[in-house]
Amino acid sequence: MKQPYGAVMGVTHEVTNQVPPLTGHDPIAGDAALAEACVRHADAATLDSLKALGALAGSEQAQEWGRLANENPPRLRTHDRYGHRVDEVEFHPAWHELMRTAVEHGLAGAPWTSPDPHPHVRRAVGYLGWTQVEMGHACPVTMTYAVVPALRAAPELAARYEPGLTATAYEFGLAEPTGKRGLVAGMGMTEKQGGSDVRANTTRAVPQDDGTYALTGHKWFTSAPMSDLFLVLAQLPEGVSCFLMPRVLPDGTRNVFRLQRLKDKLGDRANASSEVEFEGTTGWLVGEPGRGVPTIIEMVNTTRLDCVLGSAATVRAALTQAVHHARHRRAFGALLADQPLMQNVLADLAVESEAATALAVRLAAAVDAGEGDFLRLAGAAAKFWVCKRTPTAVAEALEVLGGNGYVEDSGLPRLYRQAPLNSIWEGSGNVIALDVLRAMGRSSQSLAAVRAEIDLARGADDRLDAAVGRLTAELADPEGLATRARRIAGLLALCLQASLLLRHAPAEVAETFCATRLGGDWGAVLGTLPAGTPVRALVDRAHVRPS
Repeated sequence: MKQPYGAVMGVTHEVTNQVPPLTGHDPIAGDAALAEACVRHADAATLDSLKALGALAGSEQAQEWGRLANENPPRLRTHDRYGHRVDEVEFHPAWHELMRTAVEHGLAGAPWTSPDPHPHVRRAVGYLGWTQVEMGHACPVTMTYAVVPALRAAPELAARYEPGLTATAYEFGLAEPTGKRGLVAGMGMTEKQGGSDVRANTTRAVPQDDGTYALTGHKWFTSAPMSDLFLVLAQLPEGVSCFLMPRVLPDGTRNVFRLQRLKDKLGDRANASSEVEFEGTTGWLVGEPGRGVPTIIEMVNTTRLDCVLGSAATVRAALTQAVHHARHRRAFGALLADQPLMQNVLADLAVESEAATALAVRLAAAVDAGEGDFLRLAGAAAKFWVCKRTPTAVAEALEVLGGNGYVEDSGLPRLYRQAPLNSIWEGSGNVIALDVLRAMGRSSQSLAAVRAEIDLARGADDRLDAAVGRLTAELADPEGLATRARRIAGLLALCLQASLLLRHAPAEVAETFCATRLGGDWGAVLGTLPAGTPVRALVDRAHVRPS
């Protein structure tokens, strides 16, 4: 007798060995490396203050917001139904939930006026945990954070707009800025003909009788065009200058801000990036005429901190997915997490992630401590190295999931598309490597501050001491210095990471890092740790605990 069709299908679709959804974890307090860095550079109370954010970041609801925001990217509306230009960007409600959460939890401009004793460490730890949910909305969050110190070059403008920029209220929509509960900021530097060479920009500013300037030109990349305020660069007779440009003017009329199109990008799909035309657009001078680059570099240096934080978050999110998969998926009669070669891969990823996390939070601590000399050089080196390592790490984590990792449902393709972004944003590899050399050359205090940090672990490991010797030799040889800029930047970052891990991480983490990243006992790909490495302990440490 033949079985009913439904009965047969029921047997063939009885599926086992599937990995459960990754929910209910806490990517902040549940991440040993991140939690320890938070307590080390701040205190336990700071970590505890992020408890609600961590629980939300690991929730099914937050993950759904991230998915929806990416599957429903922003849309440009240039005109209303009557043919009037409106130049607005529409976002999915999930994007607004992501933004609201970030702003309300103090991840935007709030640290600059917060009474918290460690506001920038708190913000960095929260940012690193929360942006694992979705990285695209982090761009306007970062811009809002970074604009505050740059805007202080114009005290009157800072007094007018800083209360909104540092608020923990999210209010979307174009309106006169001082009447809103909270503000979001963007930045417009890059033009077609210049790219990273902003001194080649052709946008012009003409002074007006009322003290404002009229700007005319085209910006090839303008971040977060739905923002309330922008810092932009334009030419004056004295040279490149910095201007504050609101979308809505003090009299309530809209500034001329013509959105030509939104960029169709590899990743970062939830975030809007645009091309903008200015035609007599009103702006206020920030800083001195002709000193626009030094003025806006205050914003750039701060956004570079978030490039490191965002890359560390991307690596950590990929590692978390890989470890979760390996702890639940069986192959050839055993869990993947119990198989030696898979343990090697996961352990190598875990070391990479912990080193990135330790350095990122240390940079945030430098902001709290006012260590400008240290931050200038260490931030550039970290931006180069950590961001460069991210695509490699994410690709390896994706491969842990096999074919499942190549499918959108896993979330790994989104991380993979996102992975190169921070290496490009705010200066791609060559620009940053050369900036490392400039930071060393212009300020001996910067190099001294970074060397002092590295030297805190002097004598703790011969491989670090040898790496510092190689770095010293590289810097002492002026021949072809620019050609070796990438090697120098990477070696400097590795020495910083090793020093931090030797002083603060468990012995197995520091030993593995020095043996591989500094000692040369390591292959060209991840997952080639030498025999005897305590891989199980490293993987167990990397497992994120429940919220």
